[in-house]
Amino acid sequence: MLSPSYPQRAPWGTAGKLRAWQQEALDIYFAQPDRRDFLVAATPGAGKTTFALTLANELRHRGEVDRIIVVCPTEHLKTQWADAAARVSIRLDPEFKNSHWQPARHYHGVVVTYAQVAMKPEVHRELTKSARTLVILDEVHHGGDALSWGDGIREAYTPAVRRLSLSGTPFRSDEAPIPFVEYAPDAQGLRTSITDYSYGYGRALADGVVRPVLFHVYSGHMTWRTKAGDELEAHLGQDNTKDITSQAWRTALDPNGDWMPAVLRSADKRLTEIRHHVPDAGGLVIATDQTNARAYAKILHEITGQRPTVVLSDEAEASSRIEQFSANTTRWMVAVRMVSEGVDVPRLAVGVYATSSSTPLFFAQAIGRFVRARRRGEAASVFLPNIPVLMALATEMERQRDHVLDRGEKDEDGLDDALLEAAERGDKASDALTQEFEFQSLGSVAHFDSVVFEGQQFGQLAEPGTDEELEFIGLPGLLEPEHVHELLMQRQSRQSKHREAREARTQSTGEETTLPAPLHRTLKEQRQLLNSLVGVYARQSGEPHGAIHAWLRKTCGGPAVAQATVAQLQKRIDTLRRRVHS
Repeated sequence: MLSPSYPQRAPWGTAGKLRAWQQEALDIYFAQPDRRDFLVAATPGAGKTTFALTLANELRHRGEVDRIIVVCPTEHLKTQWADAAARVSIRLDPEFKNSHWQPARHYHGVVVTYAQVAMKPEVHRELTKSARTLVILDEVHHGGDALSWGDGIREAYTPAVRRLSLSGTPFRSDEAPIPFVEYAPDAQGLRTSITDYSYGYGRALADGVVRPVLFHVYSGHMTWRTKAGDELEAHLGQDNTKDITSQAWRTALDPNGDWMPAVLRSADKRLTEIRHHVPDAGGLVIATDQTNARAYAKILHEITGQRPTVVLSDEAEASSRIEQFSANTTRWMVAVRMVSEGVDVPRLAVGVYATSSSTPLFFAQAIGRFVRARRRGEAASVFLPNIPVLMALATEMERQRDHVLDRGEKDEDGLDDALLEAAERGDKASDALTQEFEFQSLGSVAHFDSVVFEGQQFGQLAEPGTDEELEFIGLPGLLEPEHVHELLMQRQSRQSKHREAREARTQSTGEETTLPAPLHRTLKEQRQLLNSLVGVYARQSGEPHGAIHAWLRKTCGGPAVAQATVAQLQKRIDTLRRRVHS
């Protein structure tokens, strides 16, 4: 039921029926007529924009506000907000500049960015004061990103008669309060943000507002050389130190290795399966930096025969490329930063998380690009490296976290978000950071690990391109959420039965020699043997491991250890054995 303070009619100027959560949030808002600030946290894809514009329309219709100002994170989103507002008869100017001072008379308001406000907050303060103004702060956590941004929006929008703050992600836990957000002590005495209305992923999934997300997890063997010349190796998903995990992750994301091409091929197979049922389904690779983004696009071109759309954050045409990709039916887009937050491309169905960012904020925004539901039965697939912090985030998608002050220290995941942020900014800080962790990727091999759905893991280790992997990436493109779990259980049971039968055959008389061990196990054993021999020879000769591996490659031919075939590895083993025993 609508509250008595809210008119018993469809809000003025809205298009179509509101979702239940949107109506519920409006009821709560208008039940507090004297409330100046209101914070709504709703999962990406839930319809925050529609809610905000419906609220703005109602306030205008009641004569409580004369002007609407939307503040958003990026230039691309300015146009997106203006287009959405036009559909409900609100005219917003996305081209408003700091030099304008006032919008043209034919506009109801403006759309600006947080950075724009921070540059000249006095301009935006005068704009706010010159009319009764509603300010919509989209993804308000950006108010805590930098001191200048927080100070800027506080100075500019303190005079507003109404302020609506929106967020679709967990807030950061830090010491920077977000302007216009209310805080209160929690049980531990820490100041915690108060959300006026929250609509999480779990409820949105049950309501059919968002799609279920399947995480296709890939592990693999990584080899790299440190600045000191030591050759190290690790397996993604094993119990490694933070430094080893970070460097193994970066090795996996190296486009020159085998891990990324294998994962991209598997992701494209998944996209093909979905496109059998959803012909316009698209895929998105989220890259760490521009160099990798271009390299991934080249790999996808070789796999698909179709050039992907490449979106780089510092290019003028980035926004138009996103719009074109959203409207067409091409297969893949590769992007840095531009689609990590707020960009609406509803046809995205497959993602590859090929970035080194590990914060809950970035992860939630990235996954949010794939959850928007268009019709029942669509599911999203995101391909992840088997990194502990990402696995934890994938299994806790429904967890909500408020913005906590006074914690005294940042959340620690031990990984390299600073590298990502510096690379995206394109500043010189990235050079210094890269030098600190300087290493040379030598090779990488990918293995399918499992599928994570609703916090549970399904499946066992399998080689990319095999029927065992296809069991899990070949799931139907249209699948009701309640059937996903059941189907994954069936696939896991079938995989286990096949393996048990195969192992039983290998133990029977005469069959053991006809069923060789899986290739990945043979390769792993050979690498371990080779590395052991290199260690023995290094102690005998005093030469570093890296120099011995380089000599073996020169003598025997072939690629780096992680990319070498069984025959190439065996040739190096035989060569080194002769040296060790001579």
